[in-house]
Amino acid sequence: MADPSAFARLVEIMARLRGAGGCPWDREQTHSSLKSYLLEEAYEALEAIDQADDRQLCEELGDVLLQVLFHAQIASEEEHFGIEDVCRSLADKLVRRHPHIFAQEQADTSGQVLRNWERIKQAERQDQTLPPSLLDGLPPALPALLRAQRLQDRAARVGFDWDRISGPLAKVEEEFAELRQAWENGSAAAAAEEFGDLLFALVNVSRFLKLSPEDALRQAAGKFERRFRALEGIFREQGRDLHDSSLEEMDRVWDRVKAAEG
Repeated sequence: MADPSAFARLVEIMARLRGAGGCPWDREQTHSSLKSYLLEEAYEALEAIDQADDRQLCEELGDVLLQVLFHAQIASEEEHFGIEDVCRSLADKLVRRHPHIFAQEQADTSGQVLRNWERIKQAERQDQTLPPSLLDGLPPALPALLRAQRLQDRAARVGFDWDRISGPLAKVEEEFAELRQAWENGSAAAAAEEFGDLLFALVNVSRFLKLSPEDALRQAAGKFERRFRALEGIFREQGRDLHDSSLEEMDRVWDRVKAAEG
């Protein structure tokens, strides 16, 4: 059972940090100045999940919660909303979007739950100036690979999708050929567009493989970093500088590092 006093203590601490005689740095912060911290803390929580480190995840989730409290406190001081409004709004949304739990609607599969969720979201946006779209609510600031995946997921929910993985695989080949053609033609603008199309097609492949493109690229980048650091270490042990080494020499050591990883 959750301890409400623990949350209330956090709210009080945040108010004191922002209050008269509080922390000078905390008092200077605004919604805009905190944007990068919110993103950074979310990524650190993702890293803890990837490492299956429960102790670290507990700490990082606390840092994410700190950002929520920070923004809510600033908004409260400006008399826009407070942390209670955030909690009430979230609770109401969870109840409203889970009618199969809190009302009489039926949803026996996760697919049905997602369809209901999207339908309810559409109804909530009926008062918008622009016509409602299945693609509403996907911030442009999302990491590009993640946003591409979410856009494709939304479209797939109404059947705008390939039946099998052969479709997106063929699309990858098509986009790669178009990228090569744009490069051979010397058109930087066309190459940039075709490169984006190729990445978008690869994201579609990842969906059919049930992979997260963001996680896959993060793991690939981590693998490259690990191997390059090992390469640096080998040259350092030999008293050699990478700047004075040839590509062929570095490639040979790189192959050694890969082989050592098995």
